[in-house]
Amino acid sequence: MLKLNTNRLPTAKVGSLAKSLGLPLSALFGTDGIRGKVGELLTPGLAREVGFWTGQILQQASTNTGPVLIGQDSRNSSQMLAEAIALGLNASGIEAWQLGLCPTPCVAYLTRKNNAMGGIMVSASHNPPGDNGIKIFGHKGTKLSPDLTRQIENGIRGLNIPPVSSKYLGRQFEHHALREDYLQGVLASLPQDTDFHGLLIVLDLAWGAAVELAPQAFRALGAEVICINSEANGDRINVECGSTHLEQLQAAIQTYQGDLGFAFDGDADRVIAVDARGNVVDGDHILYFWGKYLQQRQNLPKNLIIATVMANLGFEQAWCQTGGELIRTSVGDQYVQAQMWESGAMLGGEQSGHILCHHHSYSGDGLQTALHLTALTQQWGTSLTELRAASFQTYPQFLRNLRFKNREVLAQWQDCEEIQQAIAQAECALSTSGRILVRASGTEPLLRVMVEASDYQLASYWTDYLVTVVEQYLINA
Repeated sequence: MLKLNTNRLPTAKVGSLAKSLGLPLSALFGTDGIRGKVGELLTPGLAREVGFWTGQILQQASTNTGPVLIGQDSRNSSQMLAEAIALGLNASGIEAWQLGLCPTPCVAYLTRKNNAMGGIMVSASHNPPGDNGIKIFGHKGTKLSPDLTRQIENGIRGLNIPPVSSKYLGRQFEHHALREDYLQGVLASLPQDTDFHGLLIVLDLAWGAAVELAPQAFRALGAEVICINSEANGDRINVECGSTHLEQLQAAIQTYQGDLGFAFDGDADRVIAVDARGNVVDGDHILYFWGKYLQQRQNLPKNLIIATVMANLGFEQAWCQTGGELIRTSVGDQYVQAQMWESGAMLGGEQSGHILCHHHSYSGDGLQTALHLTALTQQWGTSLTELRAASFQTYPQFLRNLRFKNREVLAQWQDCEEIQQAIAQAECALSTSGRILVRASGTEPLLRVMVEASDYQLASYWTDYLVTVVEQYLINA
């Protein structure tokens, strides 16, 4: 149904609104687009500005002249922000196609398939319900480059980028039916003989973007499917469930005696699996299994996998023992993607469950990953439990997330002498038997402290020590 926008803003006035938005001094775009509290950072005014300047920049950067596609997760604020973004696009002379509730990779896939100018997803991924975010994709269905996002941010901030006047009135259309094209595309990426009859699959849908399409995909292949947290619910999305909280899925798979279980995050661009015993199969395991599958078929160039600094040492050592090579990047799927393009690698991802396989797509896709992992067990004639047991022994790894109320204080963590001394002390104690990674999150006001060591007690001790120092000299100072 056509929705005609009759309250288009003059282009000269749109850009001038930026000064009234109360933007932070720090960069607006993080490692995964814009993300923050709704009503504070994320407002309809900012969303409209993002839409307008995205339209301006994409018109200059893209060879496509089609629409911009907009998807959203189930948060209560997502519809409001999606409509505000569309208004901004319309003011820039761009046609907006609203896809409605769908996973982030659905936007990426349909952008590429429909020769669109770009795509926008309204979601804060695994963040709590009160947050939201905006992710932008270029015409190839890949996340927009840092240079282009910088140009968009400069426009929003009013930094001497004059808007291009448009002669056209942008329009909005609802294209919810296109989500079926994405589902068929994901199913078509599987081996032709894929058949899940006889399997019981348990899905934790996290009250989010996967609630409709994930069960449909598994049932289309013959699986019996049991779903938990299975409705779109903006008040409960990600709350003690999904890929960051596996307890419900672990309990459910044992209660229902399932064969495999999958937990998605709020926008379903990542997934974590559990086996029939409730053992966790994270992104490291998935990369290892999928890598061996491709390696056996001589379909993995240089036997190369791209992972991040978070990847477990046990995974790296096991993969290298197969004759493979592993390159680490900074945390964030955009860094994994960039390294994949540079090196020619076809498989990469993160321990958190973002998996990119260039044989099938150019974006992290939790549903596609879950389907391919299930198909892999069928191809090998084995269970996920047996695969996991025969894979590798992980090093004990502790990750603590320390939340800051003040982002400006968080930004100073590297300048805190006591913290740097504590890190040096821990690194000296661990020597070659472990490693330490302390970093600020690119999506939340968190300082992440990770300690990995061959000895469990050693890893636990130094994690607690570093957390205590951060709390003493920074958070509670």
